[in-house]
Amino acid sequence: MRTLDPRGTALVLIDLMDRIVANSLAPRTGTEVVAASLELAEAFRKAGAPVVAVRVERPNVAEQPSGSDLVAEVAAVADEVVVKRTIGGFHGTGLHELLQARGVDTLVMAGIATNLGVESTARAAGDHGYGLVFVEEAMAALTEEEHRASVALDLPRFGEVVGRAADLHFG
Repeated sequence: MRTLDPRGTALVLIDLMDRIVANSLAPRTGTEVVAASLELAEAFRKAGAPVVAVRVERPNVAEQPSGSDLVAEVAAVADEVVVKRTIGGFHGTGLHELLQARGVDTLVMAGIATNLGVESTARAAGDHGYGLVFVEEAMAALTEEEHRASVALDLPRFGEVVGRAADLHFG
């Protein structure tokens, strides 16, 4: 079990938007990822730790595609919403400054897609010096192979991978 300090930890949820959650995903559905992410968010809110939702917008278009809003339940639990225009959540978004202003040094990450938005954000977070924890049950990718490769090979190089939200607690 991983113990977290709520004063220095934030939950970062990546791309839990209607159109992305609706994709065919593996090893679990977008609905299952959202449910696990909401369980995490509830624990963070109870502990007084911030929940940050990151969503993507396509650059240089007059109108975003249908379904580009966060899933309503995710939007309802987010203390902050960050809009990105690249795969990762840090470049040109103010995410680092927002986290620094809150005294955050550790990120718990979840979202879609494991090997794209989550991993890209994690790489930049590592460059910024954040400690990282990834919750496997709260992530999915377009294929199970992509998800498994990221979880088994890449994410452990940046931080700790835990199986479930229940593997975390605040101390």
